[in-house]
Amino acid sequence: MTSNAAVSDTTSATSKKLSKKQLMGYASGDAANNLAFSMTSMFLLLYYTDVVGISAAAVGTMFLVMRVFDAFTDVWAGSVVDRTMTRWGKFRPFFLWGALPLLLMSVATFTVPGGLGDTGSLVYAYVSYGLLGLAYTFVNIPYGSLASAMTQEPKERAKLATARTLGSGITILMLSIIVAPQIENSDDLQSSLTTTTLAFAVIGFALYMFLFRTSKEDVVRDVDHVPFRDSVRNLKGNRPLYMLCISALCFLTGMIAMQGVQAYFARDVMGSASYYIPLSLMSVGMMFVIAPLVPKIVSMIGKKATYITGGTLSVVGGLMIAFLPGTNVPAMFIGFAVYGAGLMTVNTIMWAMEADTVEYGEWKNGVRTEGTTYAVFSFTRKVGQAVGGAVAAYGLALVGYVSGGVEQTAETVHGIQLVAGLAPAIFVGLGVLVMIKYPITDKRFAEITADIAERREAKAADAAETTES
Repeated sequence: MTSNAAVSDTTSATSKKLSKKQLMGYASGDAANNLAFSMTSMFLLLYYTDVVGISAAAVGTMFLVMRVFDAFTDVWAGSVVDRTMTRWGKFRPFFLWGALPLLLMSVATFTVPGGLGDTGSLVYAYVSYGLLGLAYTFVNIPYGSLASAMTQEPKERAKLATARTLGSGITILMLSIIVAPQIENSDDLQSSLTTTTLAFAVIGFALYMFLFRTSKEDVVRDVDHVPFRDSVRNLKGNRPLYMLCISALCFLTGMIAMQGVQAYFARDVMGSASYYIPLSLMSVGMMFVIAPLVPKIVSMIGKKATYITGGTLSVVGGLMIAFLPGTNVPAMFIGFAVYGAGLMTVNTIMWAMEADTVEYGEWKNGVRTEGTTYAVFSFTRKVGQAVGGAVAAYGLALVGYVSGGVEQTAETVHGIQLVAGLAPAIFVGLGVLVMIKYPITDKRFAEITADIAERREAKAADAAETTES
């Protein structure tokens, strides 16, 4: 009787509505994450080439090598998370202890000391960027895994995904407004970026502490400490996770390639670095329009159809950016708006779909492994970031980009436009094709969670009978 009551209490806890404070706290977490993640994806390539003086090809190789290495650390981090359980829970301790190292490594990454020479600067870049990625892993894996532990309700998970997207959107918007003008107007960009990242460290720490205080891990798990062997075994047969990972890899490749060259696009294709801010506002602004609508769209057509629709829209926007005249400013703004609307739709719903694969793995194999499941998903996203960063850097090198404020040739300018628009269109399009066969519809997910609940109740009843006998 007591065991069944406990199951009922847990079921009630996991299906209740999340509070506004919880949603704000979760949004704060990704706002803090992006003070490191988006800062690097938006500005690190430009910083390395135009401030430090590292060649675009060398940066492309570094991005590829270090991000692939970083992707492999995600799986290790996921297994560490699955084996963790403290008085603060499974995921929350990582925010408490990992926030400050992550934020300080972001400062170090954007502060390459002068006088090191070409080789020394490159070595420093490898080491600092690698440590930044490792620190980010041990905060982001628990953060991403937390959503599946806060609720099992599809609409509430969609709200968490929306909160996460809005949190990152606010940070990206702030970066566009605060950092982008420094690229054009600062007389000492190195000093300016160091000061800025130090300020971000203070802000980010406060945001992580708010996440720590407001988050709750309410979803029941049968085993608190999952051995690494069981974590890996639980991935067997999780076809939805594999498909979502492949699609996310394609999606992130296109997105990071775009972000990496967007500053170059504004300055060299459209003719003025001052366009970077309104372009960013256009694409990021769509986040604040689209993200609040995603839970309603999901309730009408489901997560899978929402994902495919958003991806298709992003492809159309990328093609507009690639093939409409780059000097046609209104057309470029429209292209970025269309691209941003699709981008934000996919990037919002993707997180809710990842959480669903946790339940699928538990239903398939009987063990709940939020950390490892999210780690595999994050692994493919990191590979996508690596490939996307390499596409941006190698793309610039391939089209003949010359650093140091030199005026680019017409062929190079056209090449930058193709890298900015066509690369995202191709990769996101591939991701959409993968998701056409994605097996978890909202109806199927409801059946899976109901089956898990029945198994848990039966297990509790058997335990109660054994105790009584």
